[in-house]
Amino acid sequence: MGEASGSIYDSLRKKGVSRRDFMKFCSLMAATLALPVGGAAKIAEALEKAQKPTLVWLEFQDCAGNTESFLRASDPTVAQIVLDLLSVNYHETIMAPAGKQAEKSLADTVKNQKGKYLVVVEGAIPLKDGGVYCTVGGRAAIDIAREVCGNALATIAMGACAWDGGIPAAAPNPTGAVGVKDAVKGITLINLPGCPANVVNLTGTVVHYLTFGSLPLTDSMGRPLFAYGRRIHDDCERRAHYDAGRYVREWGDEGHRKGWCLYQMGCKGPETFKNCPAQRWNQGTSWPVEAGHGCIGCASPHFWDTMTPFYKRLENVPGFGVEATADKFGAGLAAATAAGLIVHRIARAAKKKSSEEEGK
Repeated sequence: MGEASGSIYDSLRKKGVSRRDFMKFCSLMAATLALPVGGAAKIAEALEKAQKPTLVWLEFQDCAGNTESFLRASDPTVAQIVLDLLSVNYHETIMAPAGKQAEKSLADTVKNQKGKYLVVVEGAIPLKDGGVYCTVGGRAAIDIAREVCGNALATIAMGACAWDGGIPAAAPNPTGAVGVKDAVKGITLINLPGCPANVVNLTGTVVHYLTFGSLPLTDSMGRPLFAYGRRIHDDCERRAHYDAGRYVREWGDEGHRKGWCLYQMGCKGPETFKNCPAQRWNQGTSWPVEAGHGCIGCASPHFWDTMTPFYKRLENVPGFGVEATADKFGAGLAAATAAGLIVHRIARAAKKKSSEEEGK
């Protein structure tokens, strides 16, 4: 495969990224996007030709958790891949310019690359009282979002707060905080909820666009199916313990030490759709459930209101009725097993007696 001058791969190669690491990255993206055999080669071919897309990153009512996630990308590191995959023209936390120079970078991008750049929004957007509860450079967040997102090729809402308002929008929502979808209408929008979102899903979204010339397919809430198409519960490594009726009942008990199911301790995995079990954290080594803490459902709508208390289990999960009787599940399973053994023994005895009678 050839190397186009000025392409993403050419830039990576000049920065010292080996062919092996490049292909490792392409393989990771192919797995993330659930592409068929040959997907990694297709991604590699696209990145060898594609030019860096321009990206601006807006921060509003946020804790910078998604930026922290962005800066902790691995396989290879963010400095090797993500920042070379994108031309980041504006990001308040990591950019060198400040003040008027920083705002000029943003204004120049909006003016000179209208309809060609990508926007990542981190944080909620307050609407109450004209949006005075979040301003940047003297401008309300809502005004900035409408201008920047309204002129972009596409917008990516990164994290729970940018998706539906997150924690700032939790009742009673004093600032009137909302997500991008409710603040800026009529734009091309991809939602990557989570608190924070995993940067692998952001990178996968961009790579999908660069490879296929389109954004990934989404569910009814604008979340890409490759990342939010499966329930955490279905892919959880503790699922076998759930099916066997083995639950953690108290923090630190025998079940907790043995890695049993955390559903009784409030795990929201049965009602949360996200690829956390596959795309883990800390360089892919672990995720909250593996570390011993239940899922809090941070990729679910308005999770701060709908998934709390975090340490109380869900009742009557839609489409998953057995959770409603989880307290009795283990006992019921044991009773069913015992009954099965009794029936089996009776059947064996009857068969033995029949054989003896036939032999007479």
